[in-house]
Amino acid sequence: MSSRLVEIFEDEKLVEKIKDKLPYLFQLAELESSRAGKIGMKVGSLREKIVIALLIYKFGEENVETEIPITEPEIDVKLFGKPISIKTITGKSFSGVKLIWTVDAQKAREFREHYYPHCDILLVQINWGDIGGFYYIPVEAQQKLFDKIGRSGYIKLPKPGTNPRGVEITKEALKSLVNDNLTRKIEIKWQKRKIEFNPYKRWVDYWREN
Repeated sequence: MSSRLVEIFEDEKLVEKIKDKLPYLFQLAELESSRAGKIGMKVGSLREKIVIALLIYKFGEENVETEIPITEPEIDVKLFGKPISIKTITGKSFSGVKLIWTVDAQKAREFREHYYPHCDILLVQINWGDIGGFYYIPVEAQQKLFDKIGRSGYIKLPKPGTNPRGVEITKEALKSLVNDNLTRKIEIKWQKRKIEFNPYKRWVDYWREN
């Protein structure tokens, strides 16, 4: 396997740290992006930052490129120059994972016509009160499956007349990928902790500074 990402899954101390800290940090992200008990869209980018911070912690800031141009819709970060896409899903089902976010039906169709897997995926399956996982799905596994099942088996276009905001990888394809023998997995117990959280405290503290 050419990617350095596999090192995360072979580092026993780090694996234990991920099992312990990831649910806590994702719970913080939910609290940070909630308003009147409802989790906002901002939670996605906070979760992404938490995973990128893990890469920086493991591999060093100099090896993690975070300033990715907006013209790269799939790539969230680069590790040692190699592109990575970070995905998160909630619940047991592997449906609803976006390959690209767009409300434009024409753009969605064009994307499907030209798409071919080209970057590793780090996928976090959040499953509060139950078991989920942290997966590394190498690009080789994605390409192998794509070649086998084709565009229509791999890519789900939004239904006409709806506003689902993106093109998805099919549930069947994602299930196959997480079970592929090239994929690495850390099983995570998603338990919530009691957290005293005040969204304004940090900013009030800044105002208090001389």
